[in-house]
Amino acid sequence: MPEPLLIVDAPSMLYRAFFALPKSIKGADGKPVNALLGTANLILRELEVHPSRAVVLCFGPDAADYRVELYEPYHAERPPVPDELAPQFADAPAFFEAFGWTSAIATDLEADDVMGSLARAEADAGGEALLMTGDRDLFQCAGERVKVLYVRTGSRGAEVVDPAEVKKRYGIPPELVPDFIALRGDPSDGLPGAKGIGEKTAADLLRRHGSLEAAIEGAVRERPARVSGALIDGADDLRKFKDIATLRPFPVERPPDRPTDFAGGAAAARARGMNRLAERLEKLAAG
Repeated sequence: MPEPLLIVDAPSMLYRAFFALPKSIKGADGKPVNALLGTANLILRELEVHPSRAVVLCFGPDAADYRVELYEPYHAERPPVPDELAPQFADAPAFFEAFGWTSAIATDLEADDVMGSLARAEADAGGEALLMTGDRDLFQCAGERVKVLYVRTGSRGAEVVDPAEVKKRYGIPPELVPDFIALRGDPSDGLPGAKGIGEKTAADLLRRHGSLEAAIEGAVRERPARVSGALIDGADDLRKFKDIATLRPFPVERPPDRPTDFAGGAAAARARGMNRLAERLEKLAAG
């Protein structure tokens, strides 16, 4: 069976690693390398469990302009990139390229948009894709040929999320995840959702109506009145929230098969003072 393409949410993993590992982990220049080290370890761990034909790390701005234009508070409460993390973000493409991993970088769309487009291209070509992320928005991509490797804080490995798991968690299929986010809200993105509507009510509305738009159209017949009112009064914002939560297409090409270069990764790790990682990679390179 052909190996899948591993598609990594680079900002999500770098942030996760930065806050999980101490900033006292520094390179020869005295600057922290904790985010780079942690991200490399996270990816290598998943490759042990899910051997992949190639690895692509996706990068993009924290908040795409079009999403902020749709709803100004989108990501507004997120703090700026920590000073110790910014140089690691800048170094990440070069560092991970040494492992034989590719970087896909967008300037006007977010990393999750790039990830969704790569997964679609892989599936359309008859391949399979694994989306490694800590962002549940990407559950909308789950399908016959696409699975999400959901990395949770404190977990010892990613959870595999397929369409059945999305339905088990939310009560709706993957294609309705943007509608669900619009109704339920997403505090991490600054989206409030429909007033007074939580997960259960959001899922119930979507199961009965089939989409956010259909739920809005049938709002006058909804009971209790607070649900009806939330849909009618918030209709315009809810449509914007769904648009924000829906991934945008990004022009991509399927990357060629490219095995991990353990020797190259070891050299890059040693150059940044990550000696334990370098030793481990050198052993892997030696077979």
